[in-house]
Amino acid sequence: MQNQYDTTQTPLWGLPDPDLQGEFYADIPIKRAIAWVLDTILIALLTGLAVMLTAGIGIFFIGFLYLVIGFIYRIVSLANNSATLGMRMVAIEFRTHRGERFELGTALLHTLGFYVSISFVFPQIISIILILTSARAQGLTDMVLGTAVVNRNAAQ
Repeated sequence: MQNQYDTTQTPLWGLPDPDLQGEFYADIPIKRAIAWVLDTILIALLTGLAVMLTAGIGIFFIGFLYLVIGFIYRIVSLANNSATLGMRMVAIEFRTHRGERFELGTALLHTLGFYVSISFVFPQIISIILILTSARAQGLTDMVLGTAVVNRNAAQ
């Protein structure tokens, strides 16, 4: 019978160990930043397209349009691929605490957490510090949900 507290056995935590499998977390902070910039540009382009499709009326609601399009884009991308387009371009993806890809519920919760954290200065600063200093490069939302971003190439 295996002792549930025996740490020499397979851990319950499904994410790769940052000390033993560091390649999963190599360069994650910079890749997350690049992915964020790419996704921001894409969402801005989609928002511009939405404004044009509304015959210019959408310009009066451009901030709201940007938030809604970004929210939907993020949920759909994370639920389908466990990564946004920007994340796929830099070969990273999210994994749950069990090491699995995101499903719709986790994608929704992560997107909500992301939007809450970027809406306030202190949670965003804390999140950035955590990404730069934590062993798994996890932000505040990642820590709350037990998720992490890993290099896709290392996972294959």
